[in-house]
Amino acid sequence: MKETWEARASAKRAATLDKIPLEWKLSSEDLERAHCQRDITGSFIEQFICKEAVSITSLKTVGILNAVSEQELTTTRVVRAFCQRAAVAHQVNNCLHEIFFDQALERARYLDDYFAKHGTTLGPLHGLPISLKDQFHVKGVDTTMGYVGWIGGNLGIDPDKTHTVESQIVAELLSLGAVLYCKTSLPQTLLFGETKNNIIGQTLNPIHQNLSCGGSSGGEAALMALGGSSVGVGTDIGGSLRIPAGFCEIFSIKPTSNRLSYRDVANTNPGQDTYRPAIGFMATSIDALEVMFKAVLGREPWLKDPAVIPITFRQDVAESYQRRADDKGNAKFGERPLKMGVLWRDGMVGLHPPVLRGLKVVVEALKKAGHKVIDWKPPSHETATNIHGGFLSADGAHDIHQHLNRSGEPLIPDLRDGLKLKTPTELLKYQDLTIQGLEFERQYSDYWNSTADSDGMLPSPKFSRHINKS
Repeated sequence: MKETWEARASAKRAATLDKIPLEWKLSSEDLERAHCQRDITGSFIEQFICKEAVSITSLKTVGILNAVSEQELTTTRVVRAFCQRAAVAHQVNNCLHEIFFDQALERARYLDDYFAKHGTTLGPLHGLPISLKDQFHVKGVDTTMGYVGWIGGNLGIDPDKTHTVESQIVAELLSLGAVLYCKTSLPQTLLFGETKNNIIGQTLNPIHQNLSCGGSSGGEAALMALGGSSVGVGTDIGGSLRIPAGFCEIFSIKPTSNRLSYRDVANTNPGQDTYRPAIGFMATSIDALEVMFKAVLGREPWLKDPAVIPITFRQDVAESYQRRADDKGNAKFGERPLKMGVLWRDGMVGLHPPVLRGLKVVVEALKKAGHKVIDWKPPSHETATNIHGGFLSADGAHDIHQHLNRSGEPLIPDLRDGLKLKTPTELLKYQDLTIQGLEFERQYSDYWNSTADSDGMLPSPKFSRHINKS
């Protein structure tokens, strides 16, 4: 008798929990307390973690790298601390798809031995634990991307190559000295701004468990809000980095597509190549984003992936913006002030009153700091959304249903109306959609240039508070 999808999902959940060491497991009473708690971040989660783990996981990315390179901490101690906190985070928040702590600790011991033997680090990310959204292939580890049918395998990869494939960016991170230890939750299909699937259920916002953590890189954001990671890798084609970062009060950057390698990364409808998603980083600190970009681009990823734009990290460009403000964020005398565009309405939805109030506070803080602020009124975002949606649905959801049919699982309720199996878009209609997209790009570019020196964009809520405090 064929195993039901429900049974496969249940077995996967149990297998994931079994990978957590017994001494890190919470009691049923503790789990119930967590379930009833509105905010499970900070002191709440830290009561279940040893003091050393609390201390180490409180460090930001740069602090971790400095502590390891200066031999104040071994990689093994750092990795063990983040594994423990991630283990507890998953138990109270359901944010992990894959746990491979044993593999991570073996890697940590290798890096410590390397340092002892050579007296130097393996690379600029030596000893840094990095979490991954469950699209990235790691040798020896599943990549389900939220589909029950891919449990025990790697989505989109020939079964004969199961657990042997490695995404290019994973190889780059390892070559730089990083340690990978877990993969985080995401929504079934990726095409959803929340994080739900039939394997683990839903990942909520750990800051407020009555709310969503966002999506599709929601597990990454939730894990970071809980302190189980200082930096991780996600993807974005429609807000998948930006939405959860904003919801969970962390930092992210969604770069231009093809800035980092998407080679051998699982994806929804990979044949849709007209508008590509982007790989980006998420972190608990801003400087971590710069550290990651510098390190990965320093590996010249375009040499192995011809789709990557062959441009290194442009330090001169970054510094040209940084020198226009002082350490407190105020416009610097003698330099051209930053100019920020604020989108009050996108023509489709309005802001909730508290968000609107917060945005006004940020605008006033920017003006008080001496920067310029303009109302951003670009071409219709509704037009852009329709074009974008046309590309994402062009295959009639055939790719999605192919993955669903591997196990017989249904679409989650939130997606059943929008992702029904349909006839794919005809070639001539697809080409017309492409022309519409190109025209919209030109219109948006022309509008941007019409604002002359509009070289800034509004930061996310947490960074906004940082500006306000300064």
